Amino acid sequence: MTVIRLLALSIALIWSAATGAAAFERNIMTGGPQGTYIKIGRDIAALGEKCGLPLTVVESAGSLENFVGVRNRRNTQFGIVQSDVLEYLKTFEANDPEVQQAVRGVRIMFPLYNEEIHVLAKKDIATMKDLAGRKVAIGVKDSGTFLTASLILDILQVTDAVRVPDNPDVALPKLLSGEIDAFFYVAGAPAALFGGGAIDGNRFHLVPITEAPLLATYTPSRIEAGTYSFQQTPVDVIAVKAVMMTYDYDLKRNAYHRESCRTVSDFSSLILNNLEGLKQTGHPKWKTVDLTALPPGWQVGVCVKAGMALDYKPACAAPVPAADGGADDSNEEYLNLLKQRLKQQ
Repeated sequence: MTVIRLLALSIALIWSAATGAAAFERNIMTGGPQGTYIKIGRDIAALGEKCGLPLTVVESAGSLENFVGVRNRRNTQFGIVQSDVLEYLKTFEANDPEVQQAVRGVRIMFPLYNEEIHVLAKKDIATMKDLAGRKVAIGVKDSGTFLTASLILDILQVTDAVRVPDNPDVALPKLLSGEIDAFFYVAGAPAALFGGGAIDGNRFHLVPITEAPLLATYTPSRIEAGTYSFQQTPVDVIAVKAVMMTYDYDLKRNAYHRESCRTVSDFSSLILNNLEGLKQTGHPKWKTVDLTALPPGWQVGVCVKAGMALDYKPACAAPVPAADGGADDSNEEYLNLLKQRLKQQ
């Protein structure tokens, strides 16, 4: 079964839509407890807390679970997703009814930062080709790391690697004890998992990822020397974009959609108003956020653009009427609003 078929089936099966009345909540799907997504989610939740808008940061397996959560999980207005997951969903959307159903209504909130693809391995694994015949943890199947690792190994035709379905936090102790030989981890550097001094730089290292076939899909990047205590020299790797996703709520549908749309607008405004502060006091990856780097083929949500208006006031300030859900669905409007906002900062 291909990676894309596994992806489509996972989308269809992970969650079904919740039913029944429930108290309104705000949630953002992130990742594992030591990943970058959860740190970014906590930074965003802190903005909401100051405003009196509680936002629960939800741990998850990663990108695929987050995408499905935004689509189907009640009271889940936001999720952080890797751009290669978005790219492959868009590629297969036209001819696959399951993918068409999975992506319906999912929209861009904001593009964020590049996530480096880490491959931590035993020192005798010098290149990606050396993973052949070795035990390599690639993440659980509902994670973005699983998709990325599977694609990279397939593109490089490293088909005889023993693919172990462990997430990075499980894989690290197995690598240190010799149970596996390497593991993939897609996370914005510096990733907390690699801190704390447990990794011996004489035994383990980050494998360079520079193979030309990968550059058609991924962005060249570099993990600078000293990013981690075990890493004394820079390492050239590749990266994907982290993207904050939301849903295209319909203001005319019901109270839940209206509240959720208002939540999306509020946090759109809060993030834009506090972006410089996030760059100074939030996770280091905020410093590299590029809000213009929209993934191709995906539209920004109407509720997002409503919150970007210069005169929009989030719920912690003076209320303003909600935006009309029939607003322009083009990304040109988003980019124009972004330019206006940036001029005010």
